[in-house]
This record gives sequence, C-alpha cells and structure tokens, in this order.
Amino acid sequence: MKIFLVISALGWGGYGLYCLINPAMLAELAGVTSTTPTGAIELRAMYGGAQTGLGLFAAVAVFCAAWQRSAVLALAFVTGGLFTARLIGALLAGDFSSYTVGGLGFEFVFTAIAIALLRKSAATT
Repeated sequence: MKIFLVISALGWGGYGLYCLINPAMLAELAGVTSTTPTGAIELRAMYGGAQTGLGLFAAVAVFCAAWQRSAVLALAFVTGGLFTARLIGALLAGDFSSYTVGGLGFEFVFTAIAIALLRKSAATT
C-alpha cells in the first residue's frame, strides 16, 4: 500500500504542481486552453490544485498509517470517476486520441490497483 501511495504522491503531486505553475502546457499536451484569465485560474485550480491536493494526501498517508486506507479509497474514487467520465466523453465524441487512451489506461490500472489494495486490507482486518 505504501508503494502505491508513494507513486501516487509523486505522480499526482508532481503533475498537479506542474499544471499549477504552467497551465498553458495543457494546450499542447491535451488540447485544453483558456481564453480568459478566469479560464487560466480554473485550469490552475482543477488541474493544479485538485491534483496537488490528492498527491499531498497520498504523501501524508505514507507516513500516517491511520490515513492509508482512506487515501487509497480516495484514489480509487477519483481515478475511477476520471476513467468513467473520460470513457463516456470519448464514446460521445467518437474520439480516442493518444492522450485519451493514455489517460484511460492510467486511470483503469490505478483504479484496479486501489480496489485490490482495499480488498486485501479489508480481508486482513
């Protein structure tokens, strides 16, 4: 569980901080742009703030055993929700770009690992 949390902390936290500092990179990477200062603020909040917060939660849980299951549960819901929404969006748009497929793969694997860890921890308690 700790290894998963460390990877999550680095991945979510690192990507979130990068998006917070440089939201314009999302235009090239994912085709997501802002046309107003409010749009840039929204990109920083959703891609930067939310993902950094999730990464920090995972990082704290690495060192706080009482929070580990909650952090993995949060990761399962967030990645599962992203996977579901991305899949529905791709099906509705009829578009599976390499970015979308990569996101789906990442989110599916992380959700599956989180669920497996939660089941394993439930079986041992």
